[in-house]
Amino acid sequence: MATGEWTLKRLMTEVVGSGHKSADDMTPAQAREAFERILAGEPDQTTLGAFWLANRWKRNTPEELGTYIDVMAEQSVAFAEPDADPVDCGANYDGKSRTALLGVGAGLLAAAAGTPIVTHSGDRVPTQKGVAYKHVLDALGVRTALEPEASASMVDDVGFGFYYQPAFNPGIDGLNDRRDQMGVRTFINTIETLANPAGANVHLGSFYHLPYAKRIIDTYEASERYEIDRVVMFQGMEGYDDVRPGSTTVAVGADGELDDFTIETAEYGMAMTEDDLAVDDVAEESAAITEAVLSGERSDAFADAIALNAALRIFAREDAASIDEGLTMARAAIEDGSASAVLEAARKF
Repeated sequence: MATGEWTLKRLMTEVVGSGHKSADDMTPAQAREAFERILAGEPDQTTLGAFWLANRWKRNTPEELGTYIDVMAEQSVAFAEPDADPVDCGANYDGKSRTALLGVGAGLLAAAAGTPIVTHSGDRVPTQKGVAYKHVLDALGVRTALEPEASASMVDDVGFGFYYQPAFNPGIDGLNDRRDQMGVRTFINTIETLANPAGANVHLGSFYHLPYAKRIIDTYEASERYEIDRVVMFQGMEGYDDVRPGSTTVAVGADGELDDFTIETAEYGMAMTEDDLAVDDVAEESAAITEAVLSGERSDAFADAIALNAALRIFAREDAASIDEGLTMARAAIEDGSASAVLEAARKF
């Protein structure tokens, strides 16, 4: 149980609750006490909902978010670091509902090309309760109900690993019922993607507007618990870590500084629209697409999209000097059978 003067009700009345124009930001000490109380299950449900909504209206600062992820790391996350140094892929846990989920195929393909990958998600997380990493892996026959130590072993044995939120981040998972009643996203949707259970030095994610990428970079800089050397983010589809077709911004952060540039995905073979990547059954069709692409049996728009997304993961870890080089490595891993072998290894793990 948290101790101190800053109950959520007091923070609402004196700091964050006066409206999006007049609300004040919290100090790190206030943010820490607030989140400790939330994880302890202390606040009245009405007060908790009001606090989450007030934070959504006023928008959390990187300093507040940095404090939240520190408390999460200290009081909820069970870290299990593999020997490998993977790329941490932090896609929105509430998932996708319209387009194929490409991150599983992209992650397995990047692993086949020599870039270790970590993915993590929950199971039908609010508010969208869409398809996430877990559901595509389940459809592929890959075990997902893993304890963190097993997830770390999976990274080392396969090159690709999955961490399951109820096992590695139970405090956040325990908030799902309250989040479901909110009906809108809260800052929990942001910070759970930053949990980094494998202790990776590179984080890959997505954004809608570029300022969000800067906020994530600054959040890690503000954190006292996390040390992330490199953050790579791009404009994603449905808030997921699947790159958006067309003219797309890529942001690279290091030492708190952001460098951004624009790519035309058609120049990397991904010449289609988002509608071309739509599916009816996201989990099952994404799994079937993933298997067909990795085996070399499919060479259509989905294959091009998975290859480019794999290239971005390879580039994020600096295993390739450019996206072009990463793309060459990804396609070679399909052609020589490495990609299919990694999928089979994941199924046997």
